[in-house]
Amino acid sequence: MLNTISLESSVRRILVEKRPGFDLEAKALQKDLIESLHIEGINNIRILNRYDIEGMEDDVYEKASRTIFSEPNLDIVYHETLDVICGDETKERVFVIEYLPGQYDQRGDWASQCIQIVNQGIRPTINTAKVYILNGIISDDEFNKIKKYCINPVDSREASLEKPKTLKIETEIPTEVEILDGFINLTENELKEFLSNQGLAMTLGDLEHIQGYFINTEKRNPTITEIKVLDTYWSDHCRHTTFMTQIEDVKIESGKYTDIVKDAYDMYLESRKNVYVDRNKDICLMDIATIAMKELRKEGKLEDLDVSEEINACSINVDVEIDGKIEEYLVMFKNETHNHPTEIEPFGGAATCLGGAIRDPLSGRSYVYQAMRVTGSANPRTTLENTLPGKLMQRKITTEAAHGYSSYGNQIGLTTGQVAEVYDEDFVAKRMEIGAVIAAAPKENVVREVPVNGDIVILLGGKTGRDGCGGATGSSKEHSEESILTCSAEVQKGDAPNERKIQRFFRNKEVAQMIKRCNDFGAGGVCVAIGEVADSLDINLNLVPKKYDGLDGTEIAISESQERMAVVIKVENKDKFIDLAREENLEATHVATVTDTGYMRMFWNDKAIVNLQRDFIETSGVKQTTKIHVDKVEEENTFFTNKTKNCELAIEESIKDKFINMISSLNVCSQKGLVERFDNTIGSNTVLMPFGGNYQATPIQGMVAKIPVLGGETNTSTIMTYGYNPK
Repeated sequence: MLNTISLESSVRRILVEKRPGFDLEAKALQKDLIESLHIEGINNIRILNRYDIEGMEDDVYEKASRTIFSEPNLDIVYHETLDVICGDETKERVFVIEYLPGQYDQRGDWASQCIQIVNQGIRPTINTAKVYILNGIISDDEFNKIKKYCINPVDSREASLEKPKTLKIETEIPTEVEILDGFINLTENELKEFLSNQGLAMTLGDLEHIQGYFINTEKRNPTITEIKVLDTYWSDHCRHTTFMTQIEDVKIESGKYTDIVKDAYDMYLESRKNVYVDRNKDICLMDIATIAMKELRKEGKLEDLDVSEEINACSINVDVEIDGKIEEYLVMFKNETHNHPTEIEPFGGAATCLGGAIRDPLSGRSYVYQAMRVTGSANPRTTLENTLPGKLMQRKITTEAAHGYSSYGNQIGLTTGQVAEVYDEDFVAKRMEIGAVIAAAPKENVVREVPVNGDIVILLGGKTGRDGCGGATGSSKEHSEESILTCSAEVQKGDAPNERKIQRFFRNKEVAQMIKRCNDFGAGGVCVAIGEVADSLDINLNLVPKKYDGLDGTEIAISESQERMAVVIKVENKDKFIDLAREENLEATHVATVTDTGYMRMFWNDKAIVNLQRDFIETSGVKQTTKIHVDKVEEENTFFTNKTKNCELAIEESIKDKFINMISSLNVCSQKGLVERFDNTIGSNTVLMPFGGNYQATPIQGMVAKIPVLGGETNTSTIMTYGYNPK
């Protein structure tokens, strides 16, 4: 028997399986296992969603089993048991996969929410898992290989076949965080050891900088929370350390093209003189990248650029014609990369890549209406045997990342107007996962004011869990083949329907105009998302809504659980704002207050576990410096000479050879199957479909969409965005 039932158990179990003809997931997995693992003995695969439920009455259970847990025309439902006899004679093998404790389970969460609606507000506890039943001649080694292929240890584990007696977890609730006694007296070697043992992303110089601050300014030892908060704030992800590193000296090697390179660098230095007339500014990669825009703006050539202290996304002022009248709109652009998370957990990494890209302009009170996905992958046909140790198969990364991104976009209701994947072996070290979005909002809806003493901070949206603890620092560290086993907490889990609620909420003009400043909980969690909205703050971590008990103050402070916003409003608007949020079924909690102390303070269990001067936080650690040496360009073996040689060789090739060489490249193959996983018609704003022409088979090399408006019937304004198409 697949399940052993305990009569003492208060837990009900439902197993739901797609009917024959609708079991597409099972058929796809069977095909994948045969092609990827070369296991030919699989005759059939069945996949069932397993729900363990506690705290539900009989009548609600009967109704939910037919409406929430299953669709009668598509699904077969098994109550409590499923007769599967395992053994060589029956040729059936079974295993079950569940999320690791602390990982967000969207299926279980939303099943609970749906039942709560029909259960008079009482929410049951639901744990989900996925059951795999394999039929065929499968050896023990092959079976273990299949389980290893299906279970990603970053977020999942093999589950027990037994039904638990209860879903209640006895959790030891912590009451205090560690004070690092003796930290201010550590020697350099002891600081190095501390840096390694704690897995910090900062440098030894940063840690010495912190030690000096606590010796000279605070005159005390720090808490572990303060160290983790500073590590998060100063991570490359949050503070762009690499691009902000000061360039002290630039040497350009002499060669044929030296003058061209030197002239370009001299133009940059001249632009700096025009832009930074009354202040000194470090030379760094970030400044080199942005100096041209700064100079154009100073010369008055970027009049449509929207400028504010609130950093959400690049935004411009656009006149939109609505029903023959011109209205002012803000159009925002944002791109997000999630290369590291997608590399180790493809579905969640790609899903939260899009979720994170959406949240930045969304925090600017704009509505995200179109997305572009351009990705880079190594050859997805690479076999398991040729996959680098510690890596997932390229095929698994590529297909699951596409599934994750499209799943999030389709759930939240975001059209994806341009999808393209580039194949190159240089992407084998680290996949490229990019989500770029466009958003718009009536300008009158976006009120940007500086928070003042007495304003309050509302935490809006999802609850806090362990998923995403260390995400910012994790993506800023070097990784090894062990990362896939040790980085589970760093991978965030998306919840697109919850973010959709925030989208609807922020489109309410009354709501939007209450917001003085807003920040999303992407990298950094509470400490950064709330910490950045004002210079001085008192934050009560006990008020932060949590997914489950057992989180300590440090975890609450740095968790990057998704779909949350930090919103600053006037204290007199508190009740109205929370009431409006409740109408959208959004949780809104007053968790912090703006002060004038010059400190960011975090309280947990009535103790200040973080008490840091804002000026010290803003130092961003020890300034990193570097020297640049520009090598001379290879004069004899340039791109152009290689091109000429290749052309001379190509003359000897036949037309047939040229054709075969061309069509053998992955980068000219059709990507229509990939593109069709993404909905490009949501909202009816798309002007150019991803494939055009008489037969809708010609790839479009850009995307065009109308700006969505509120209250108008006709909008003639469009935004065109050019993408990359490898064909």
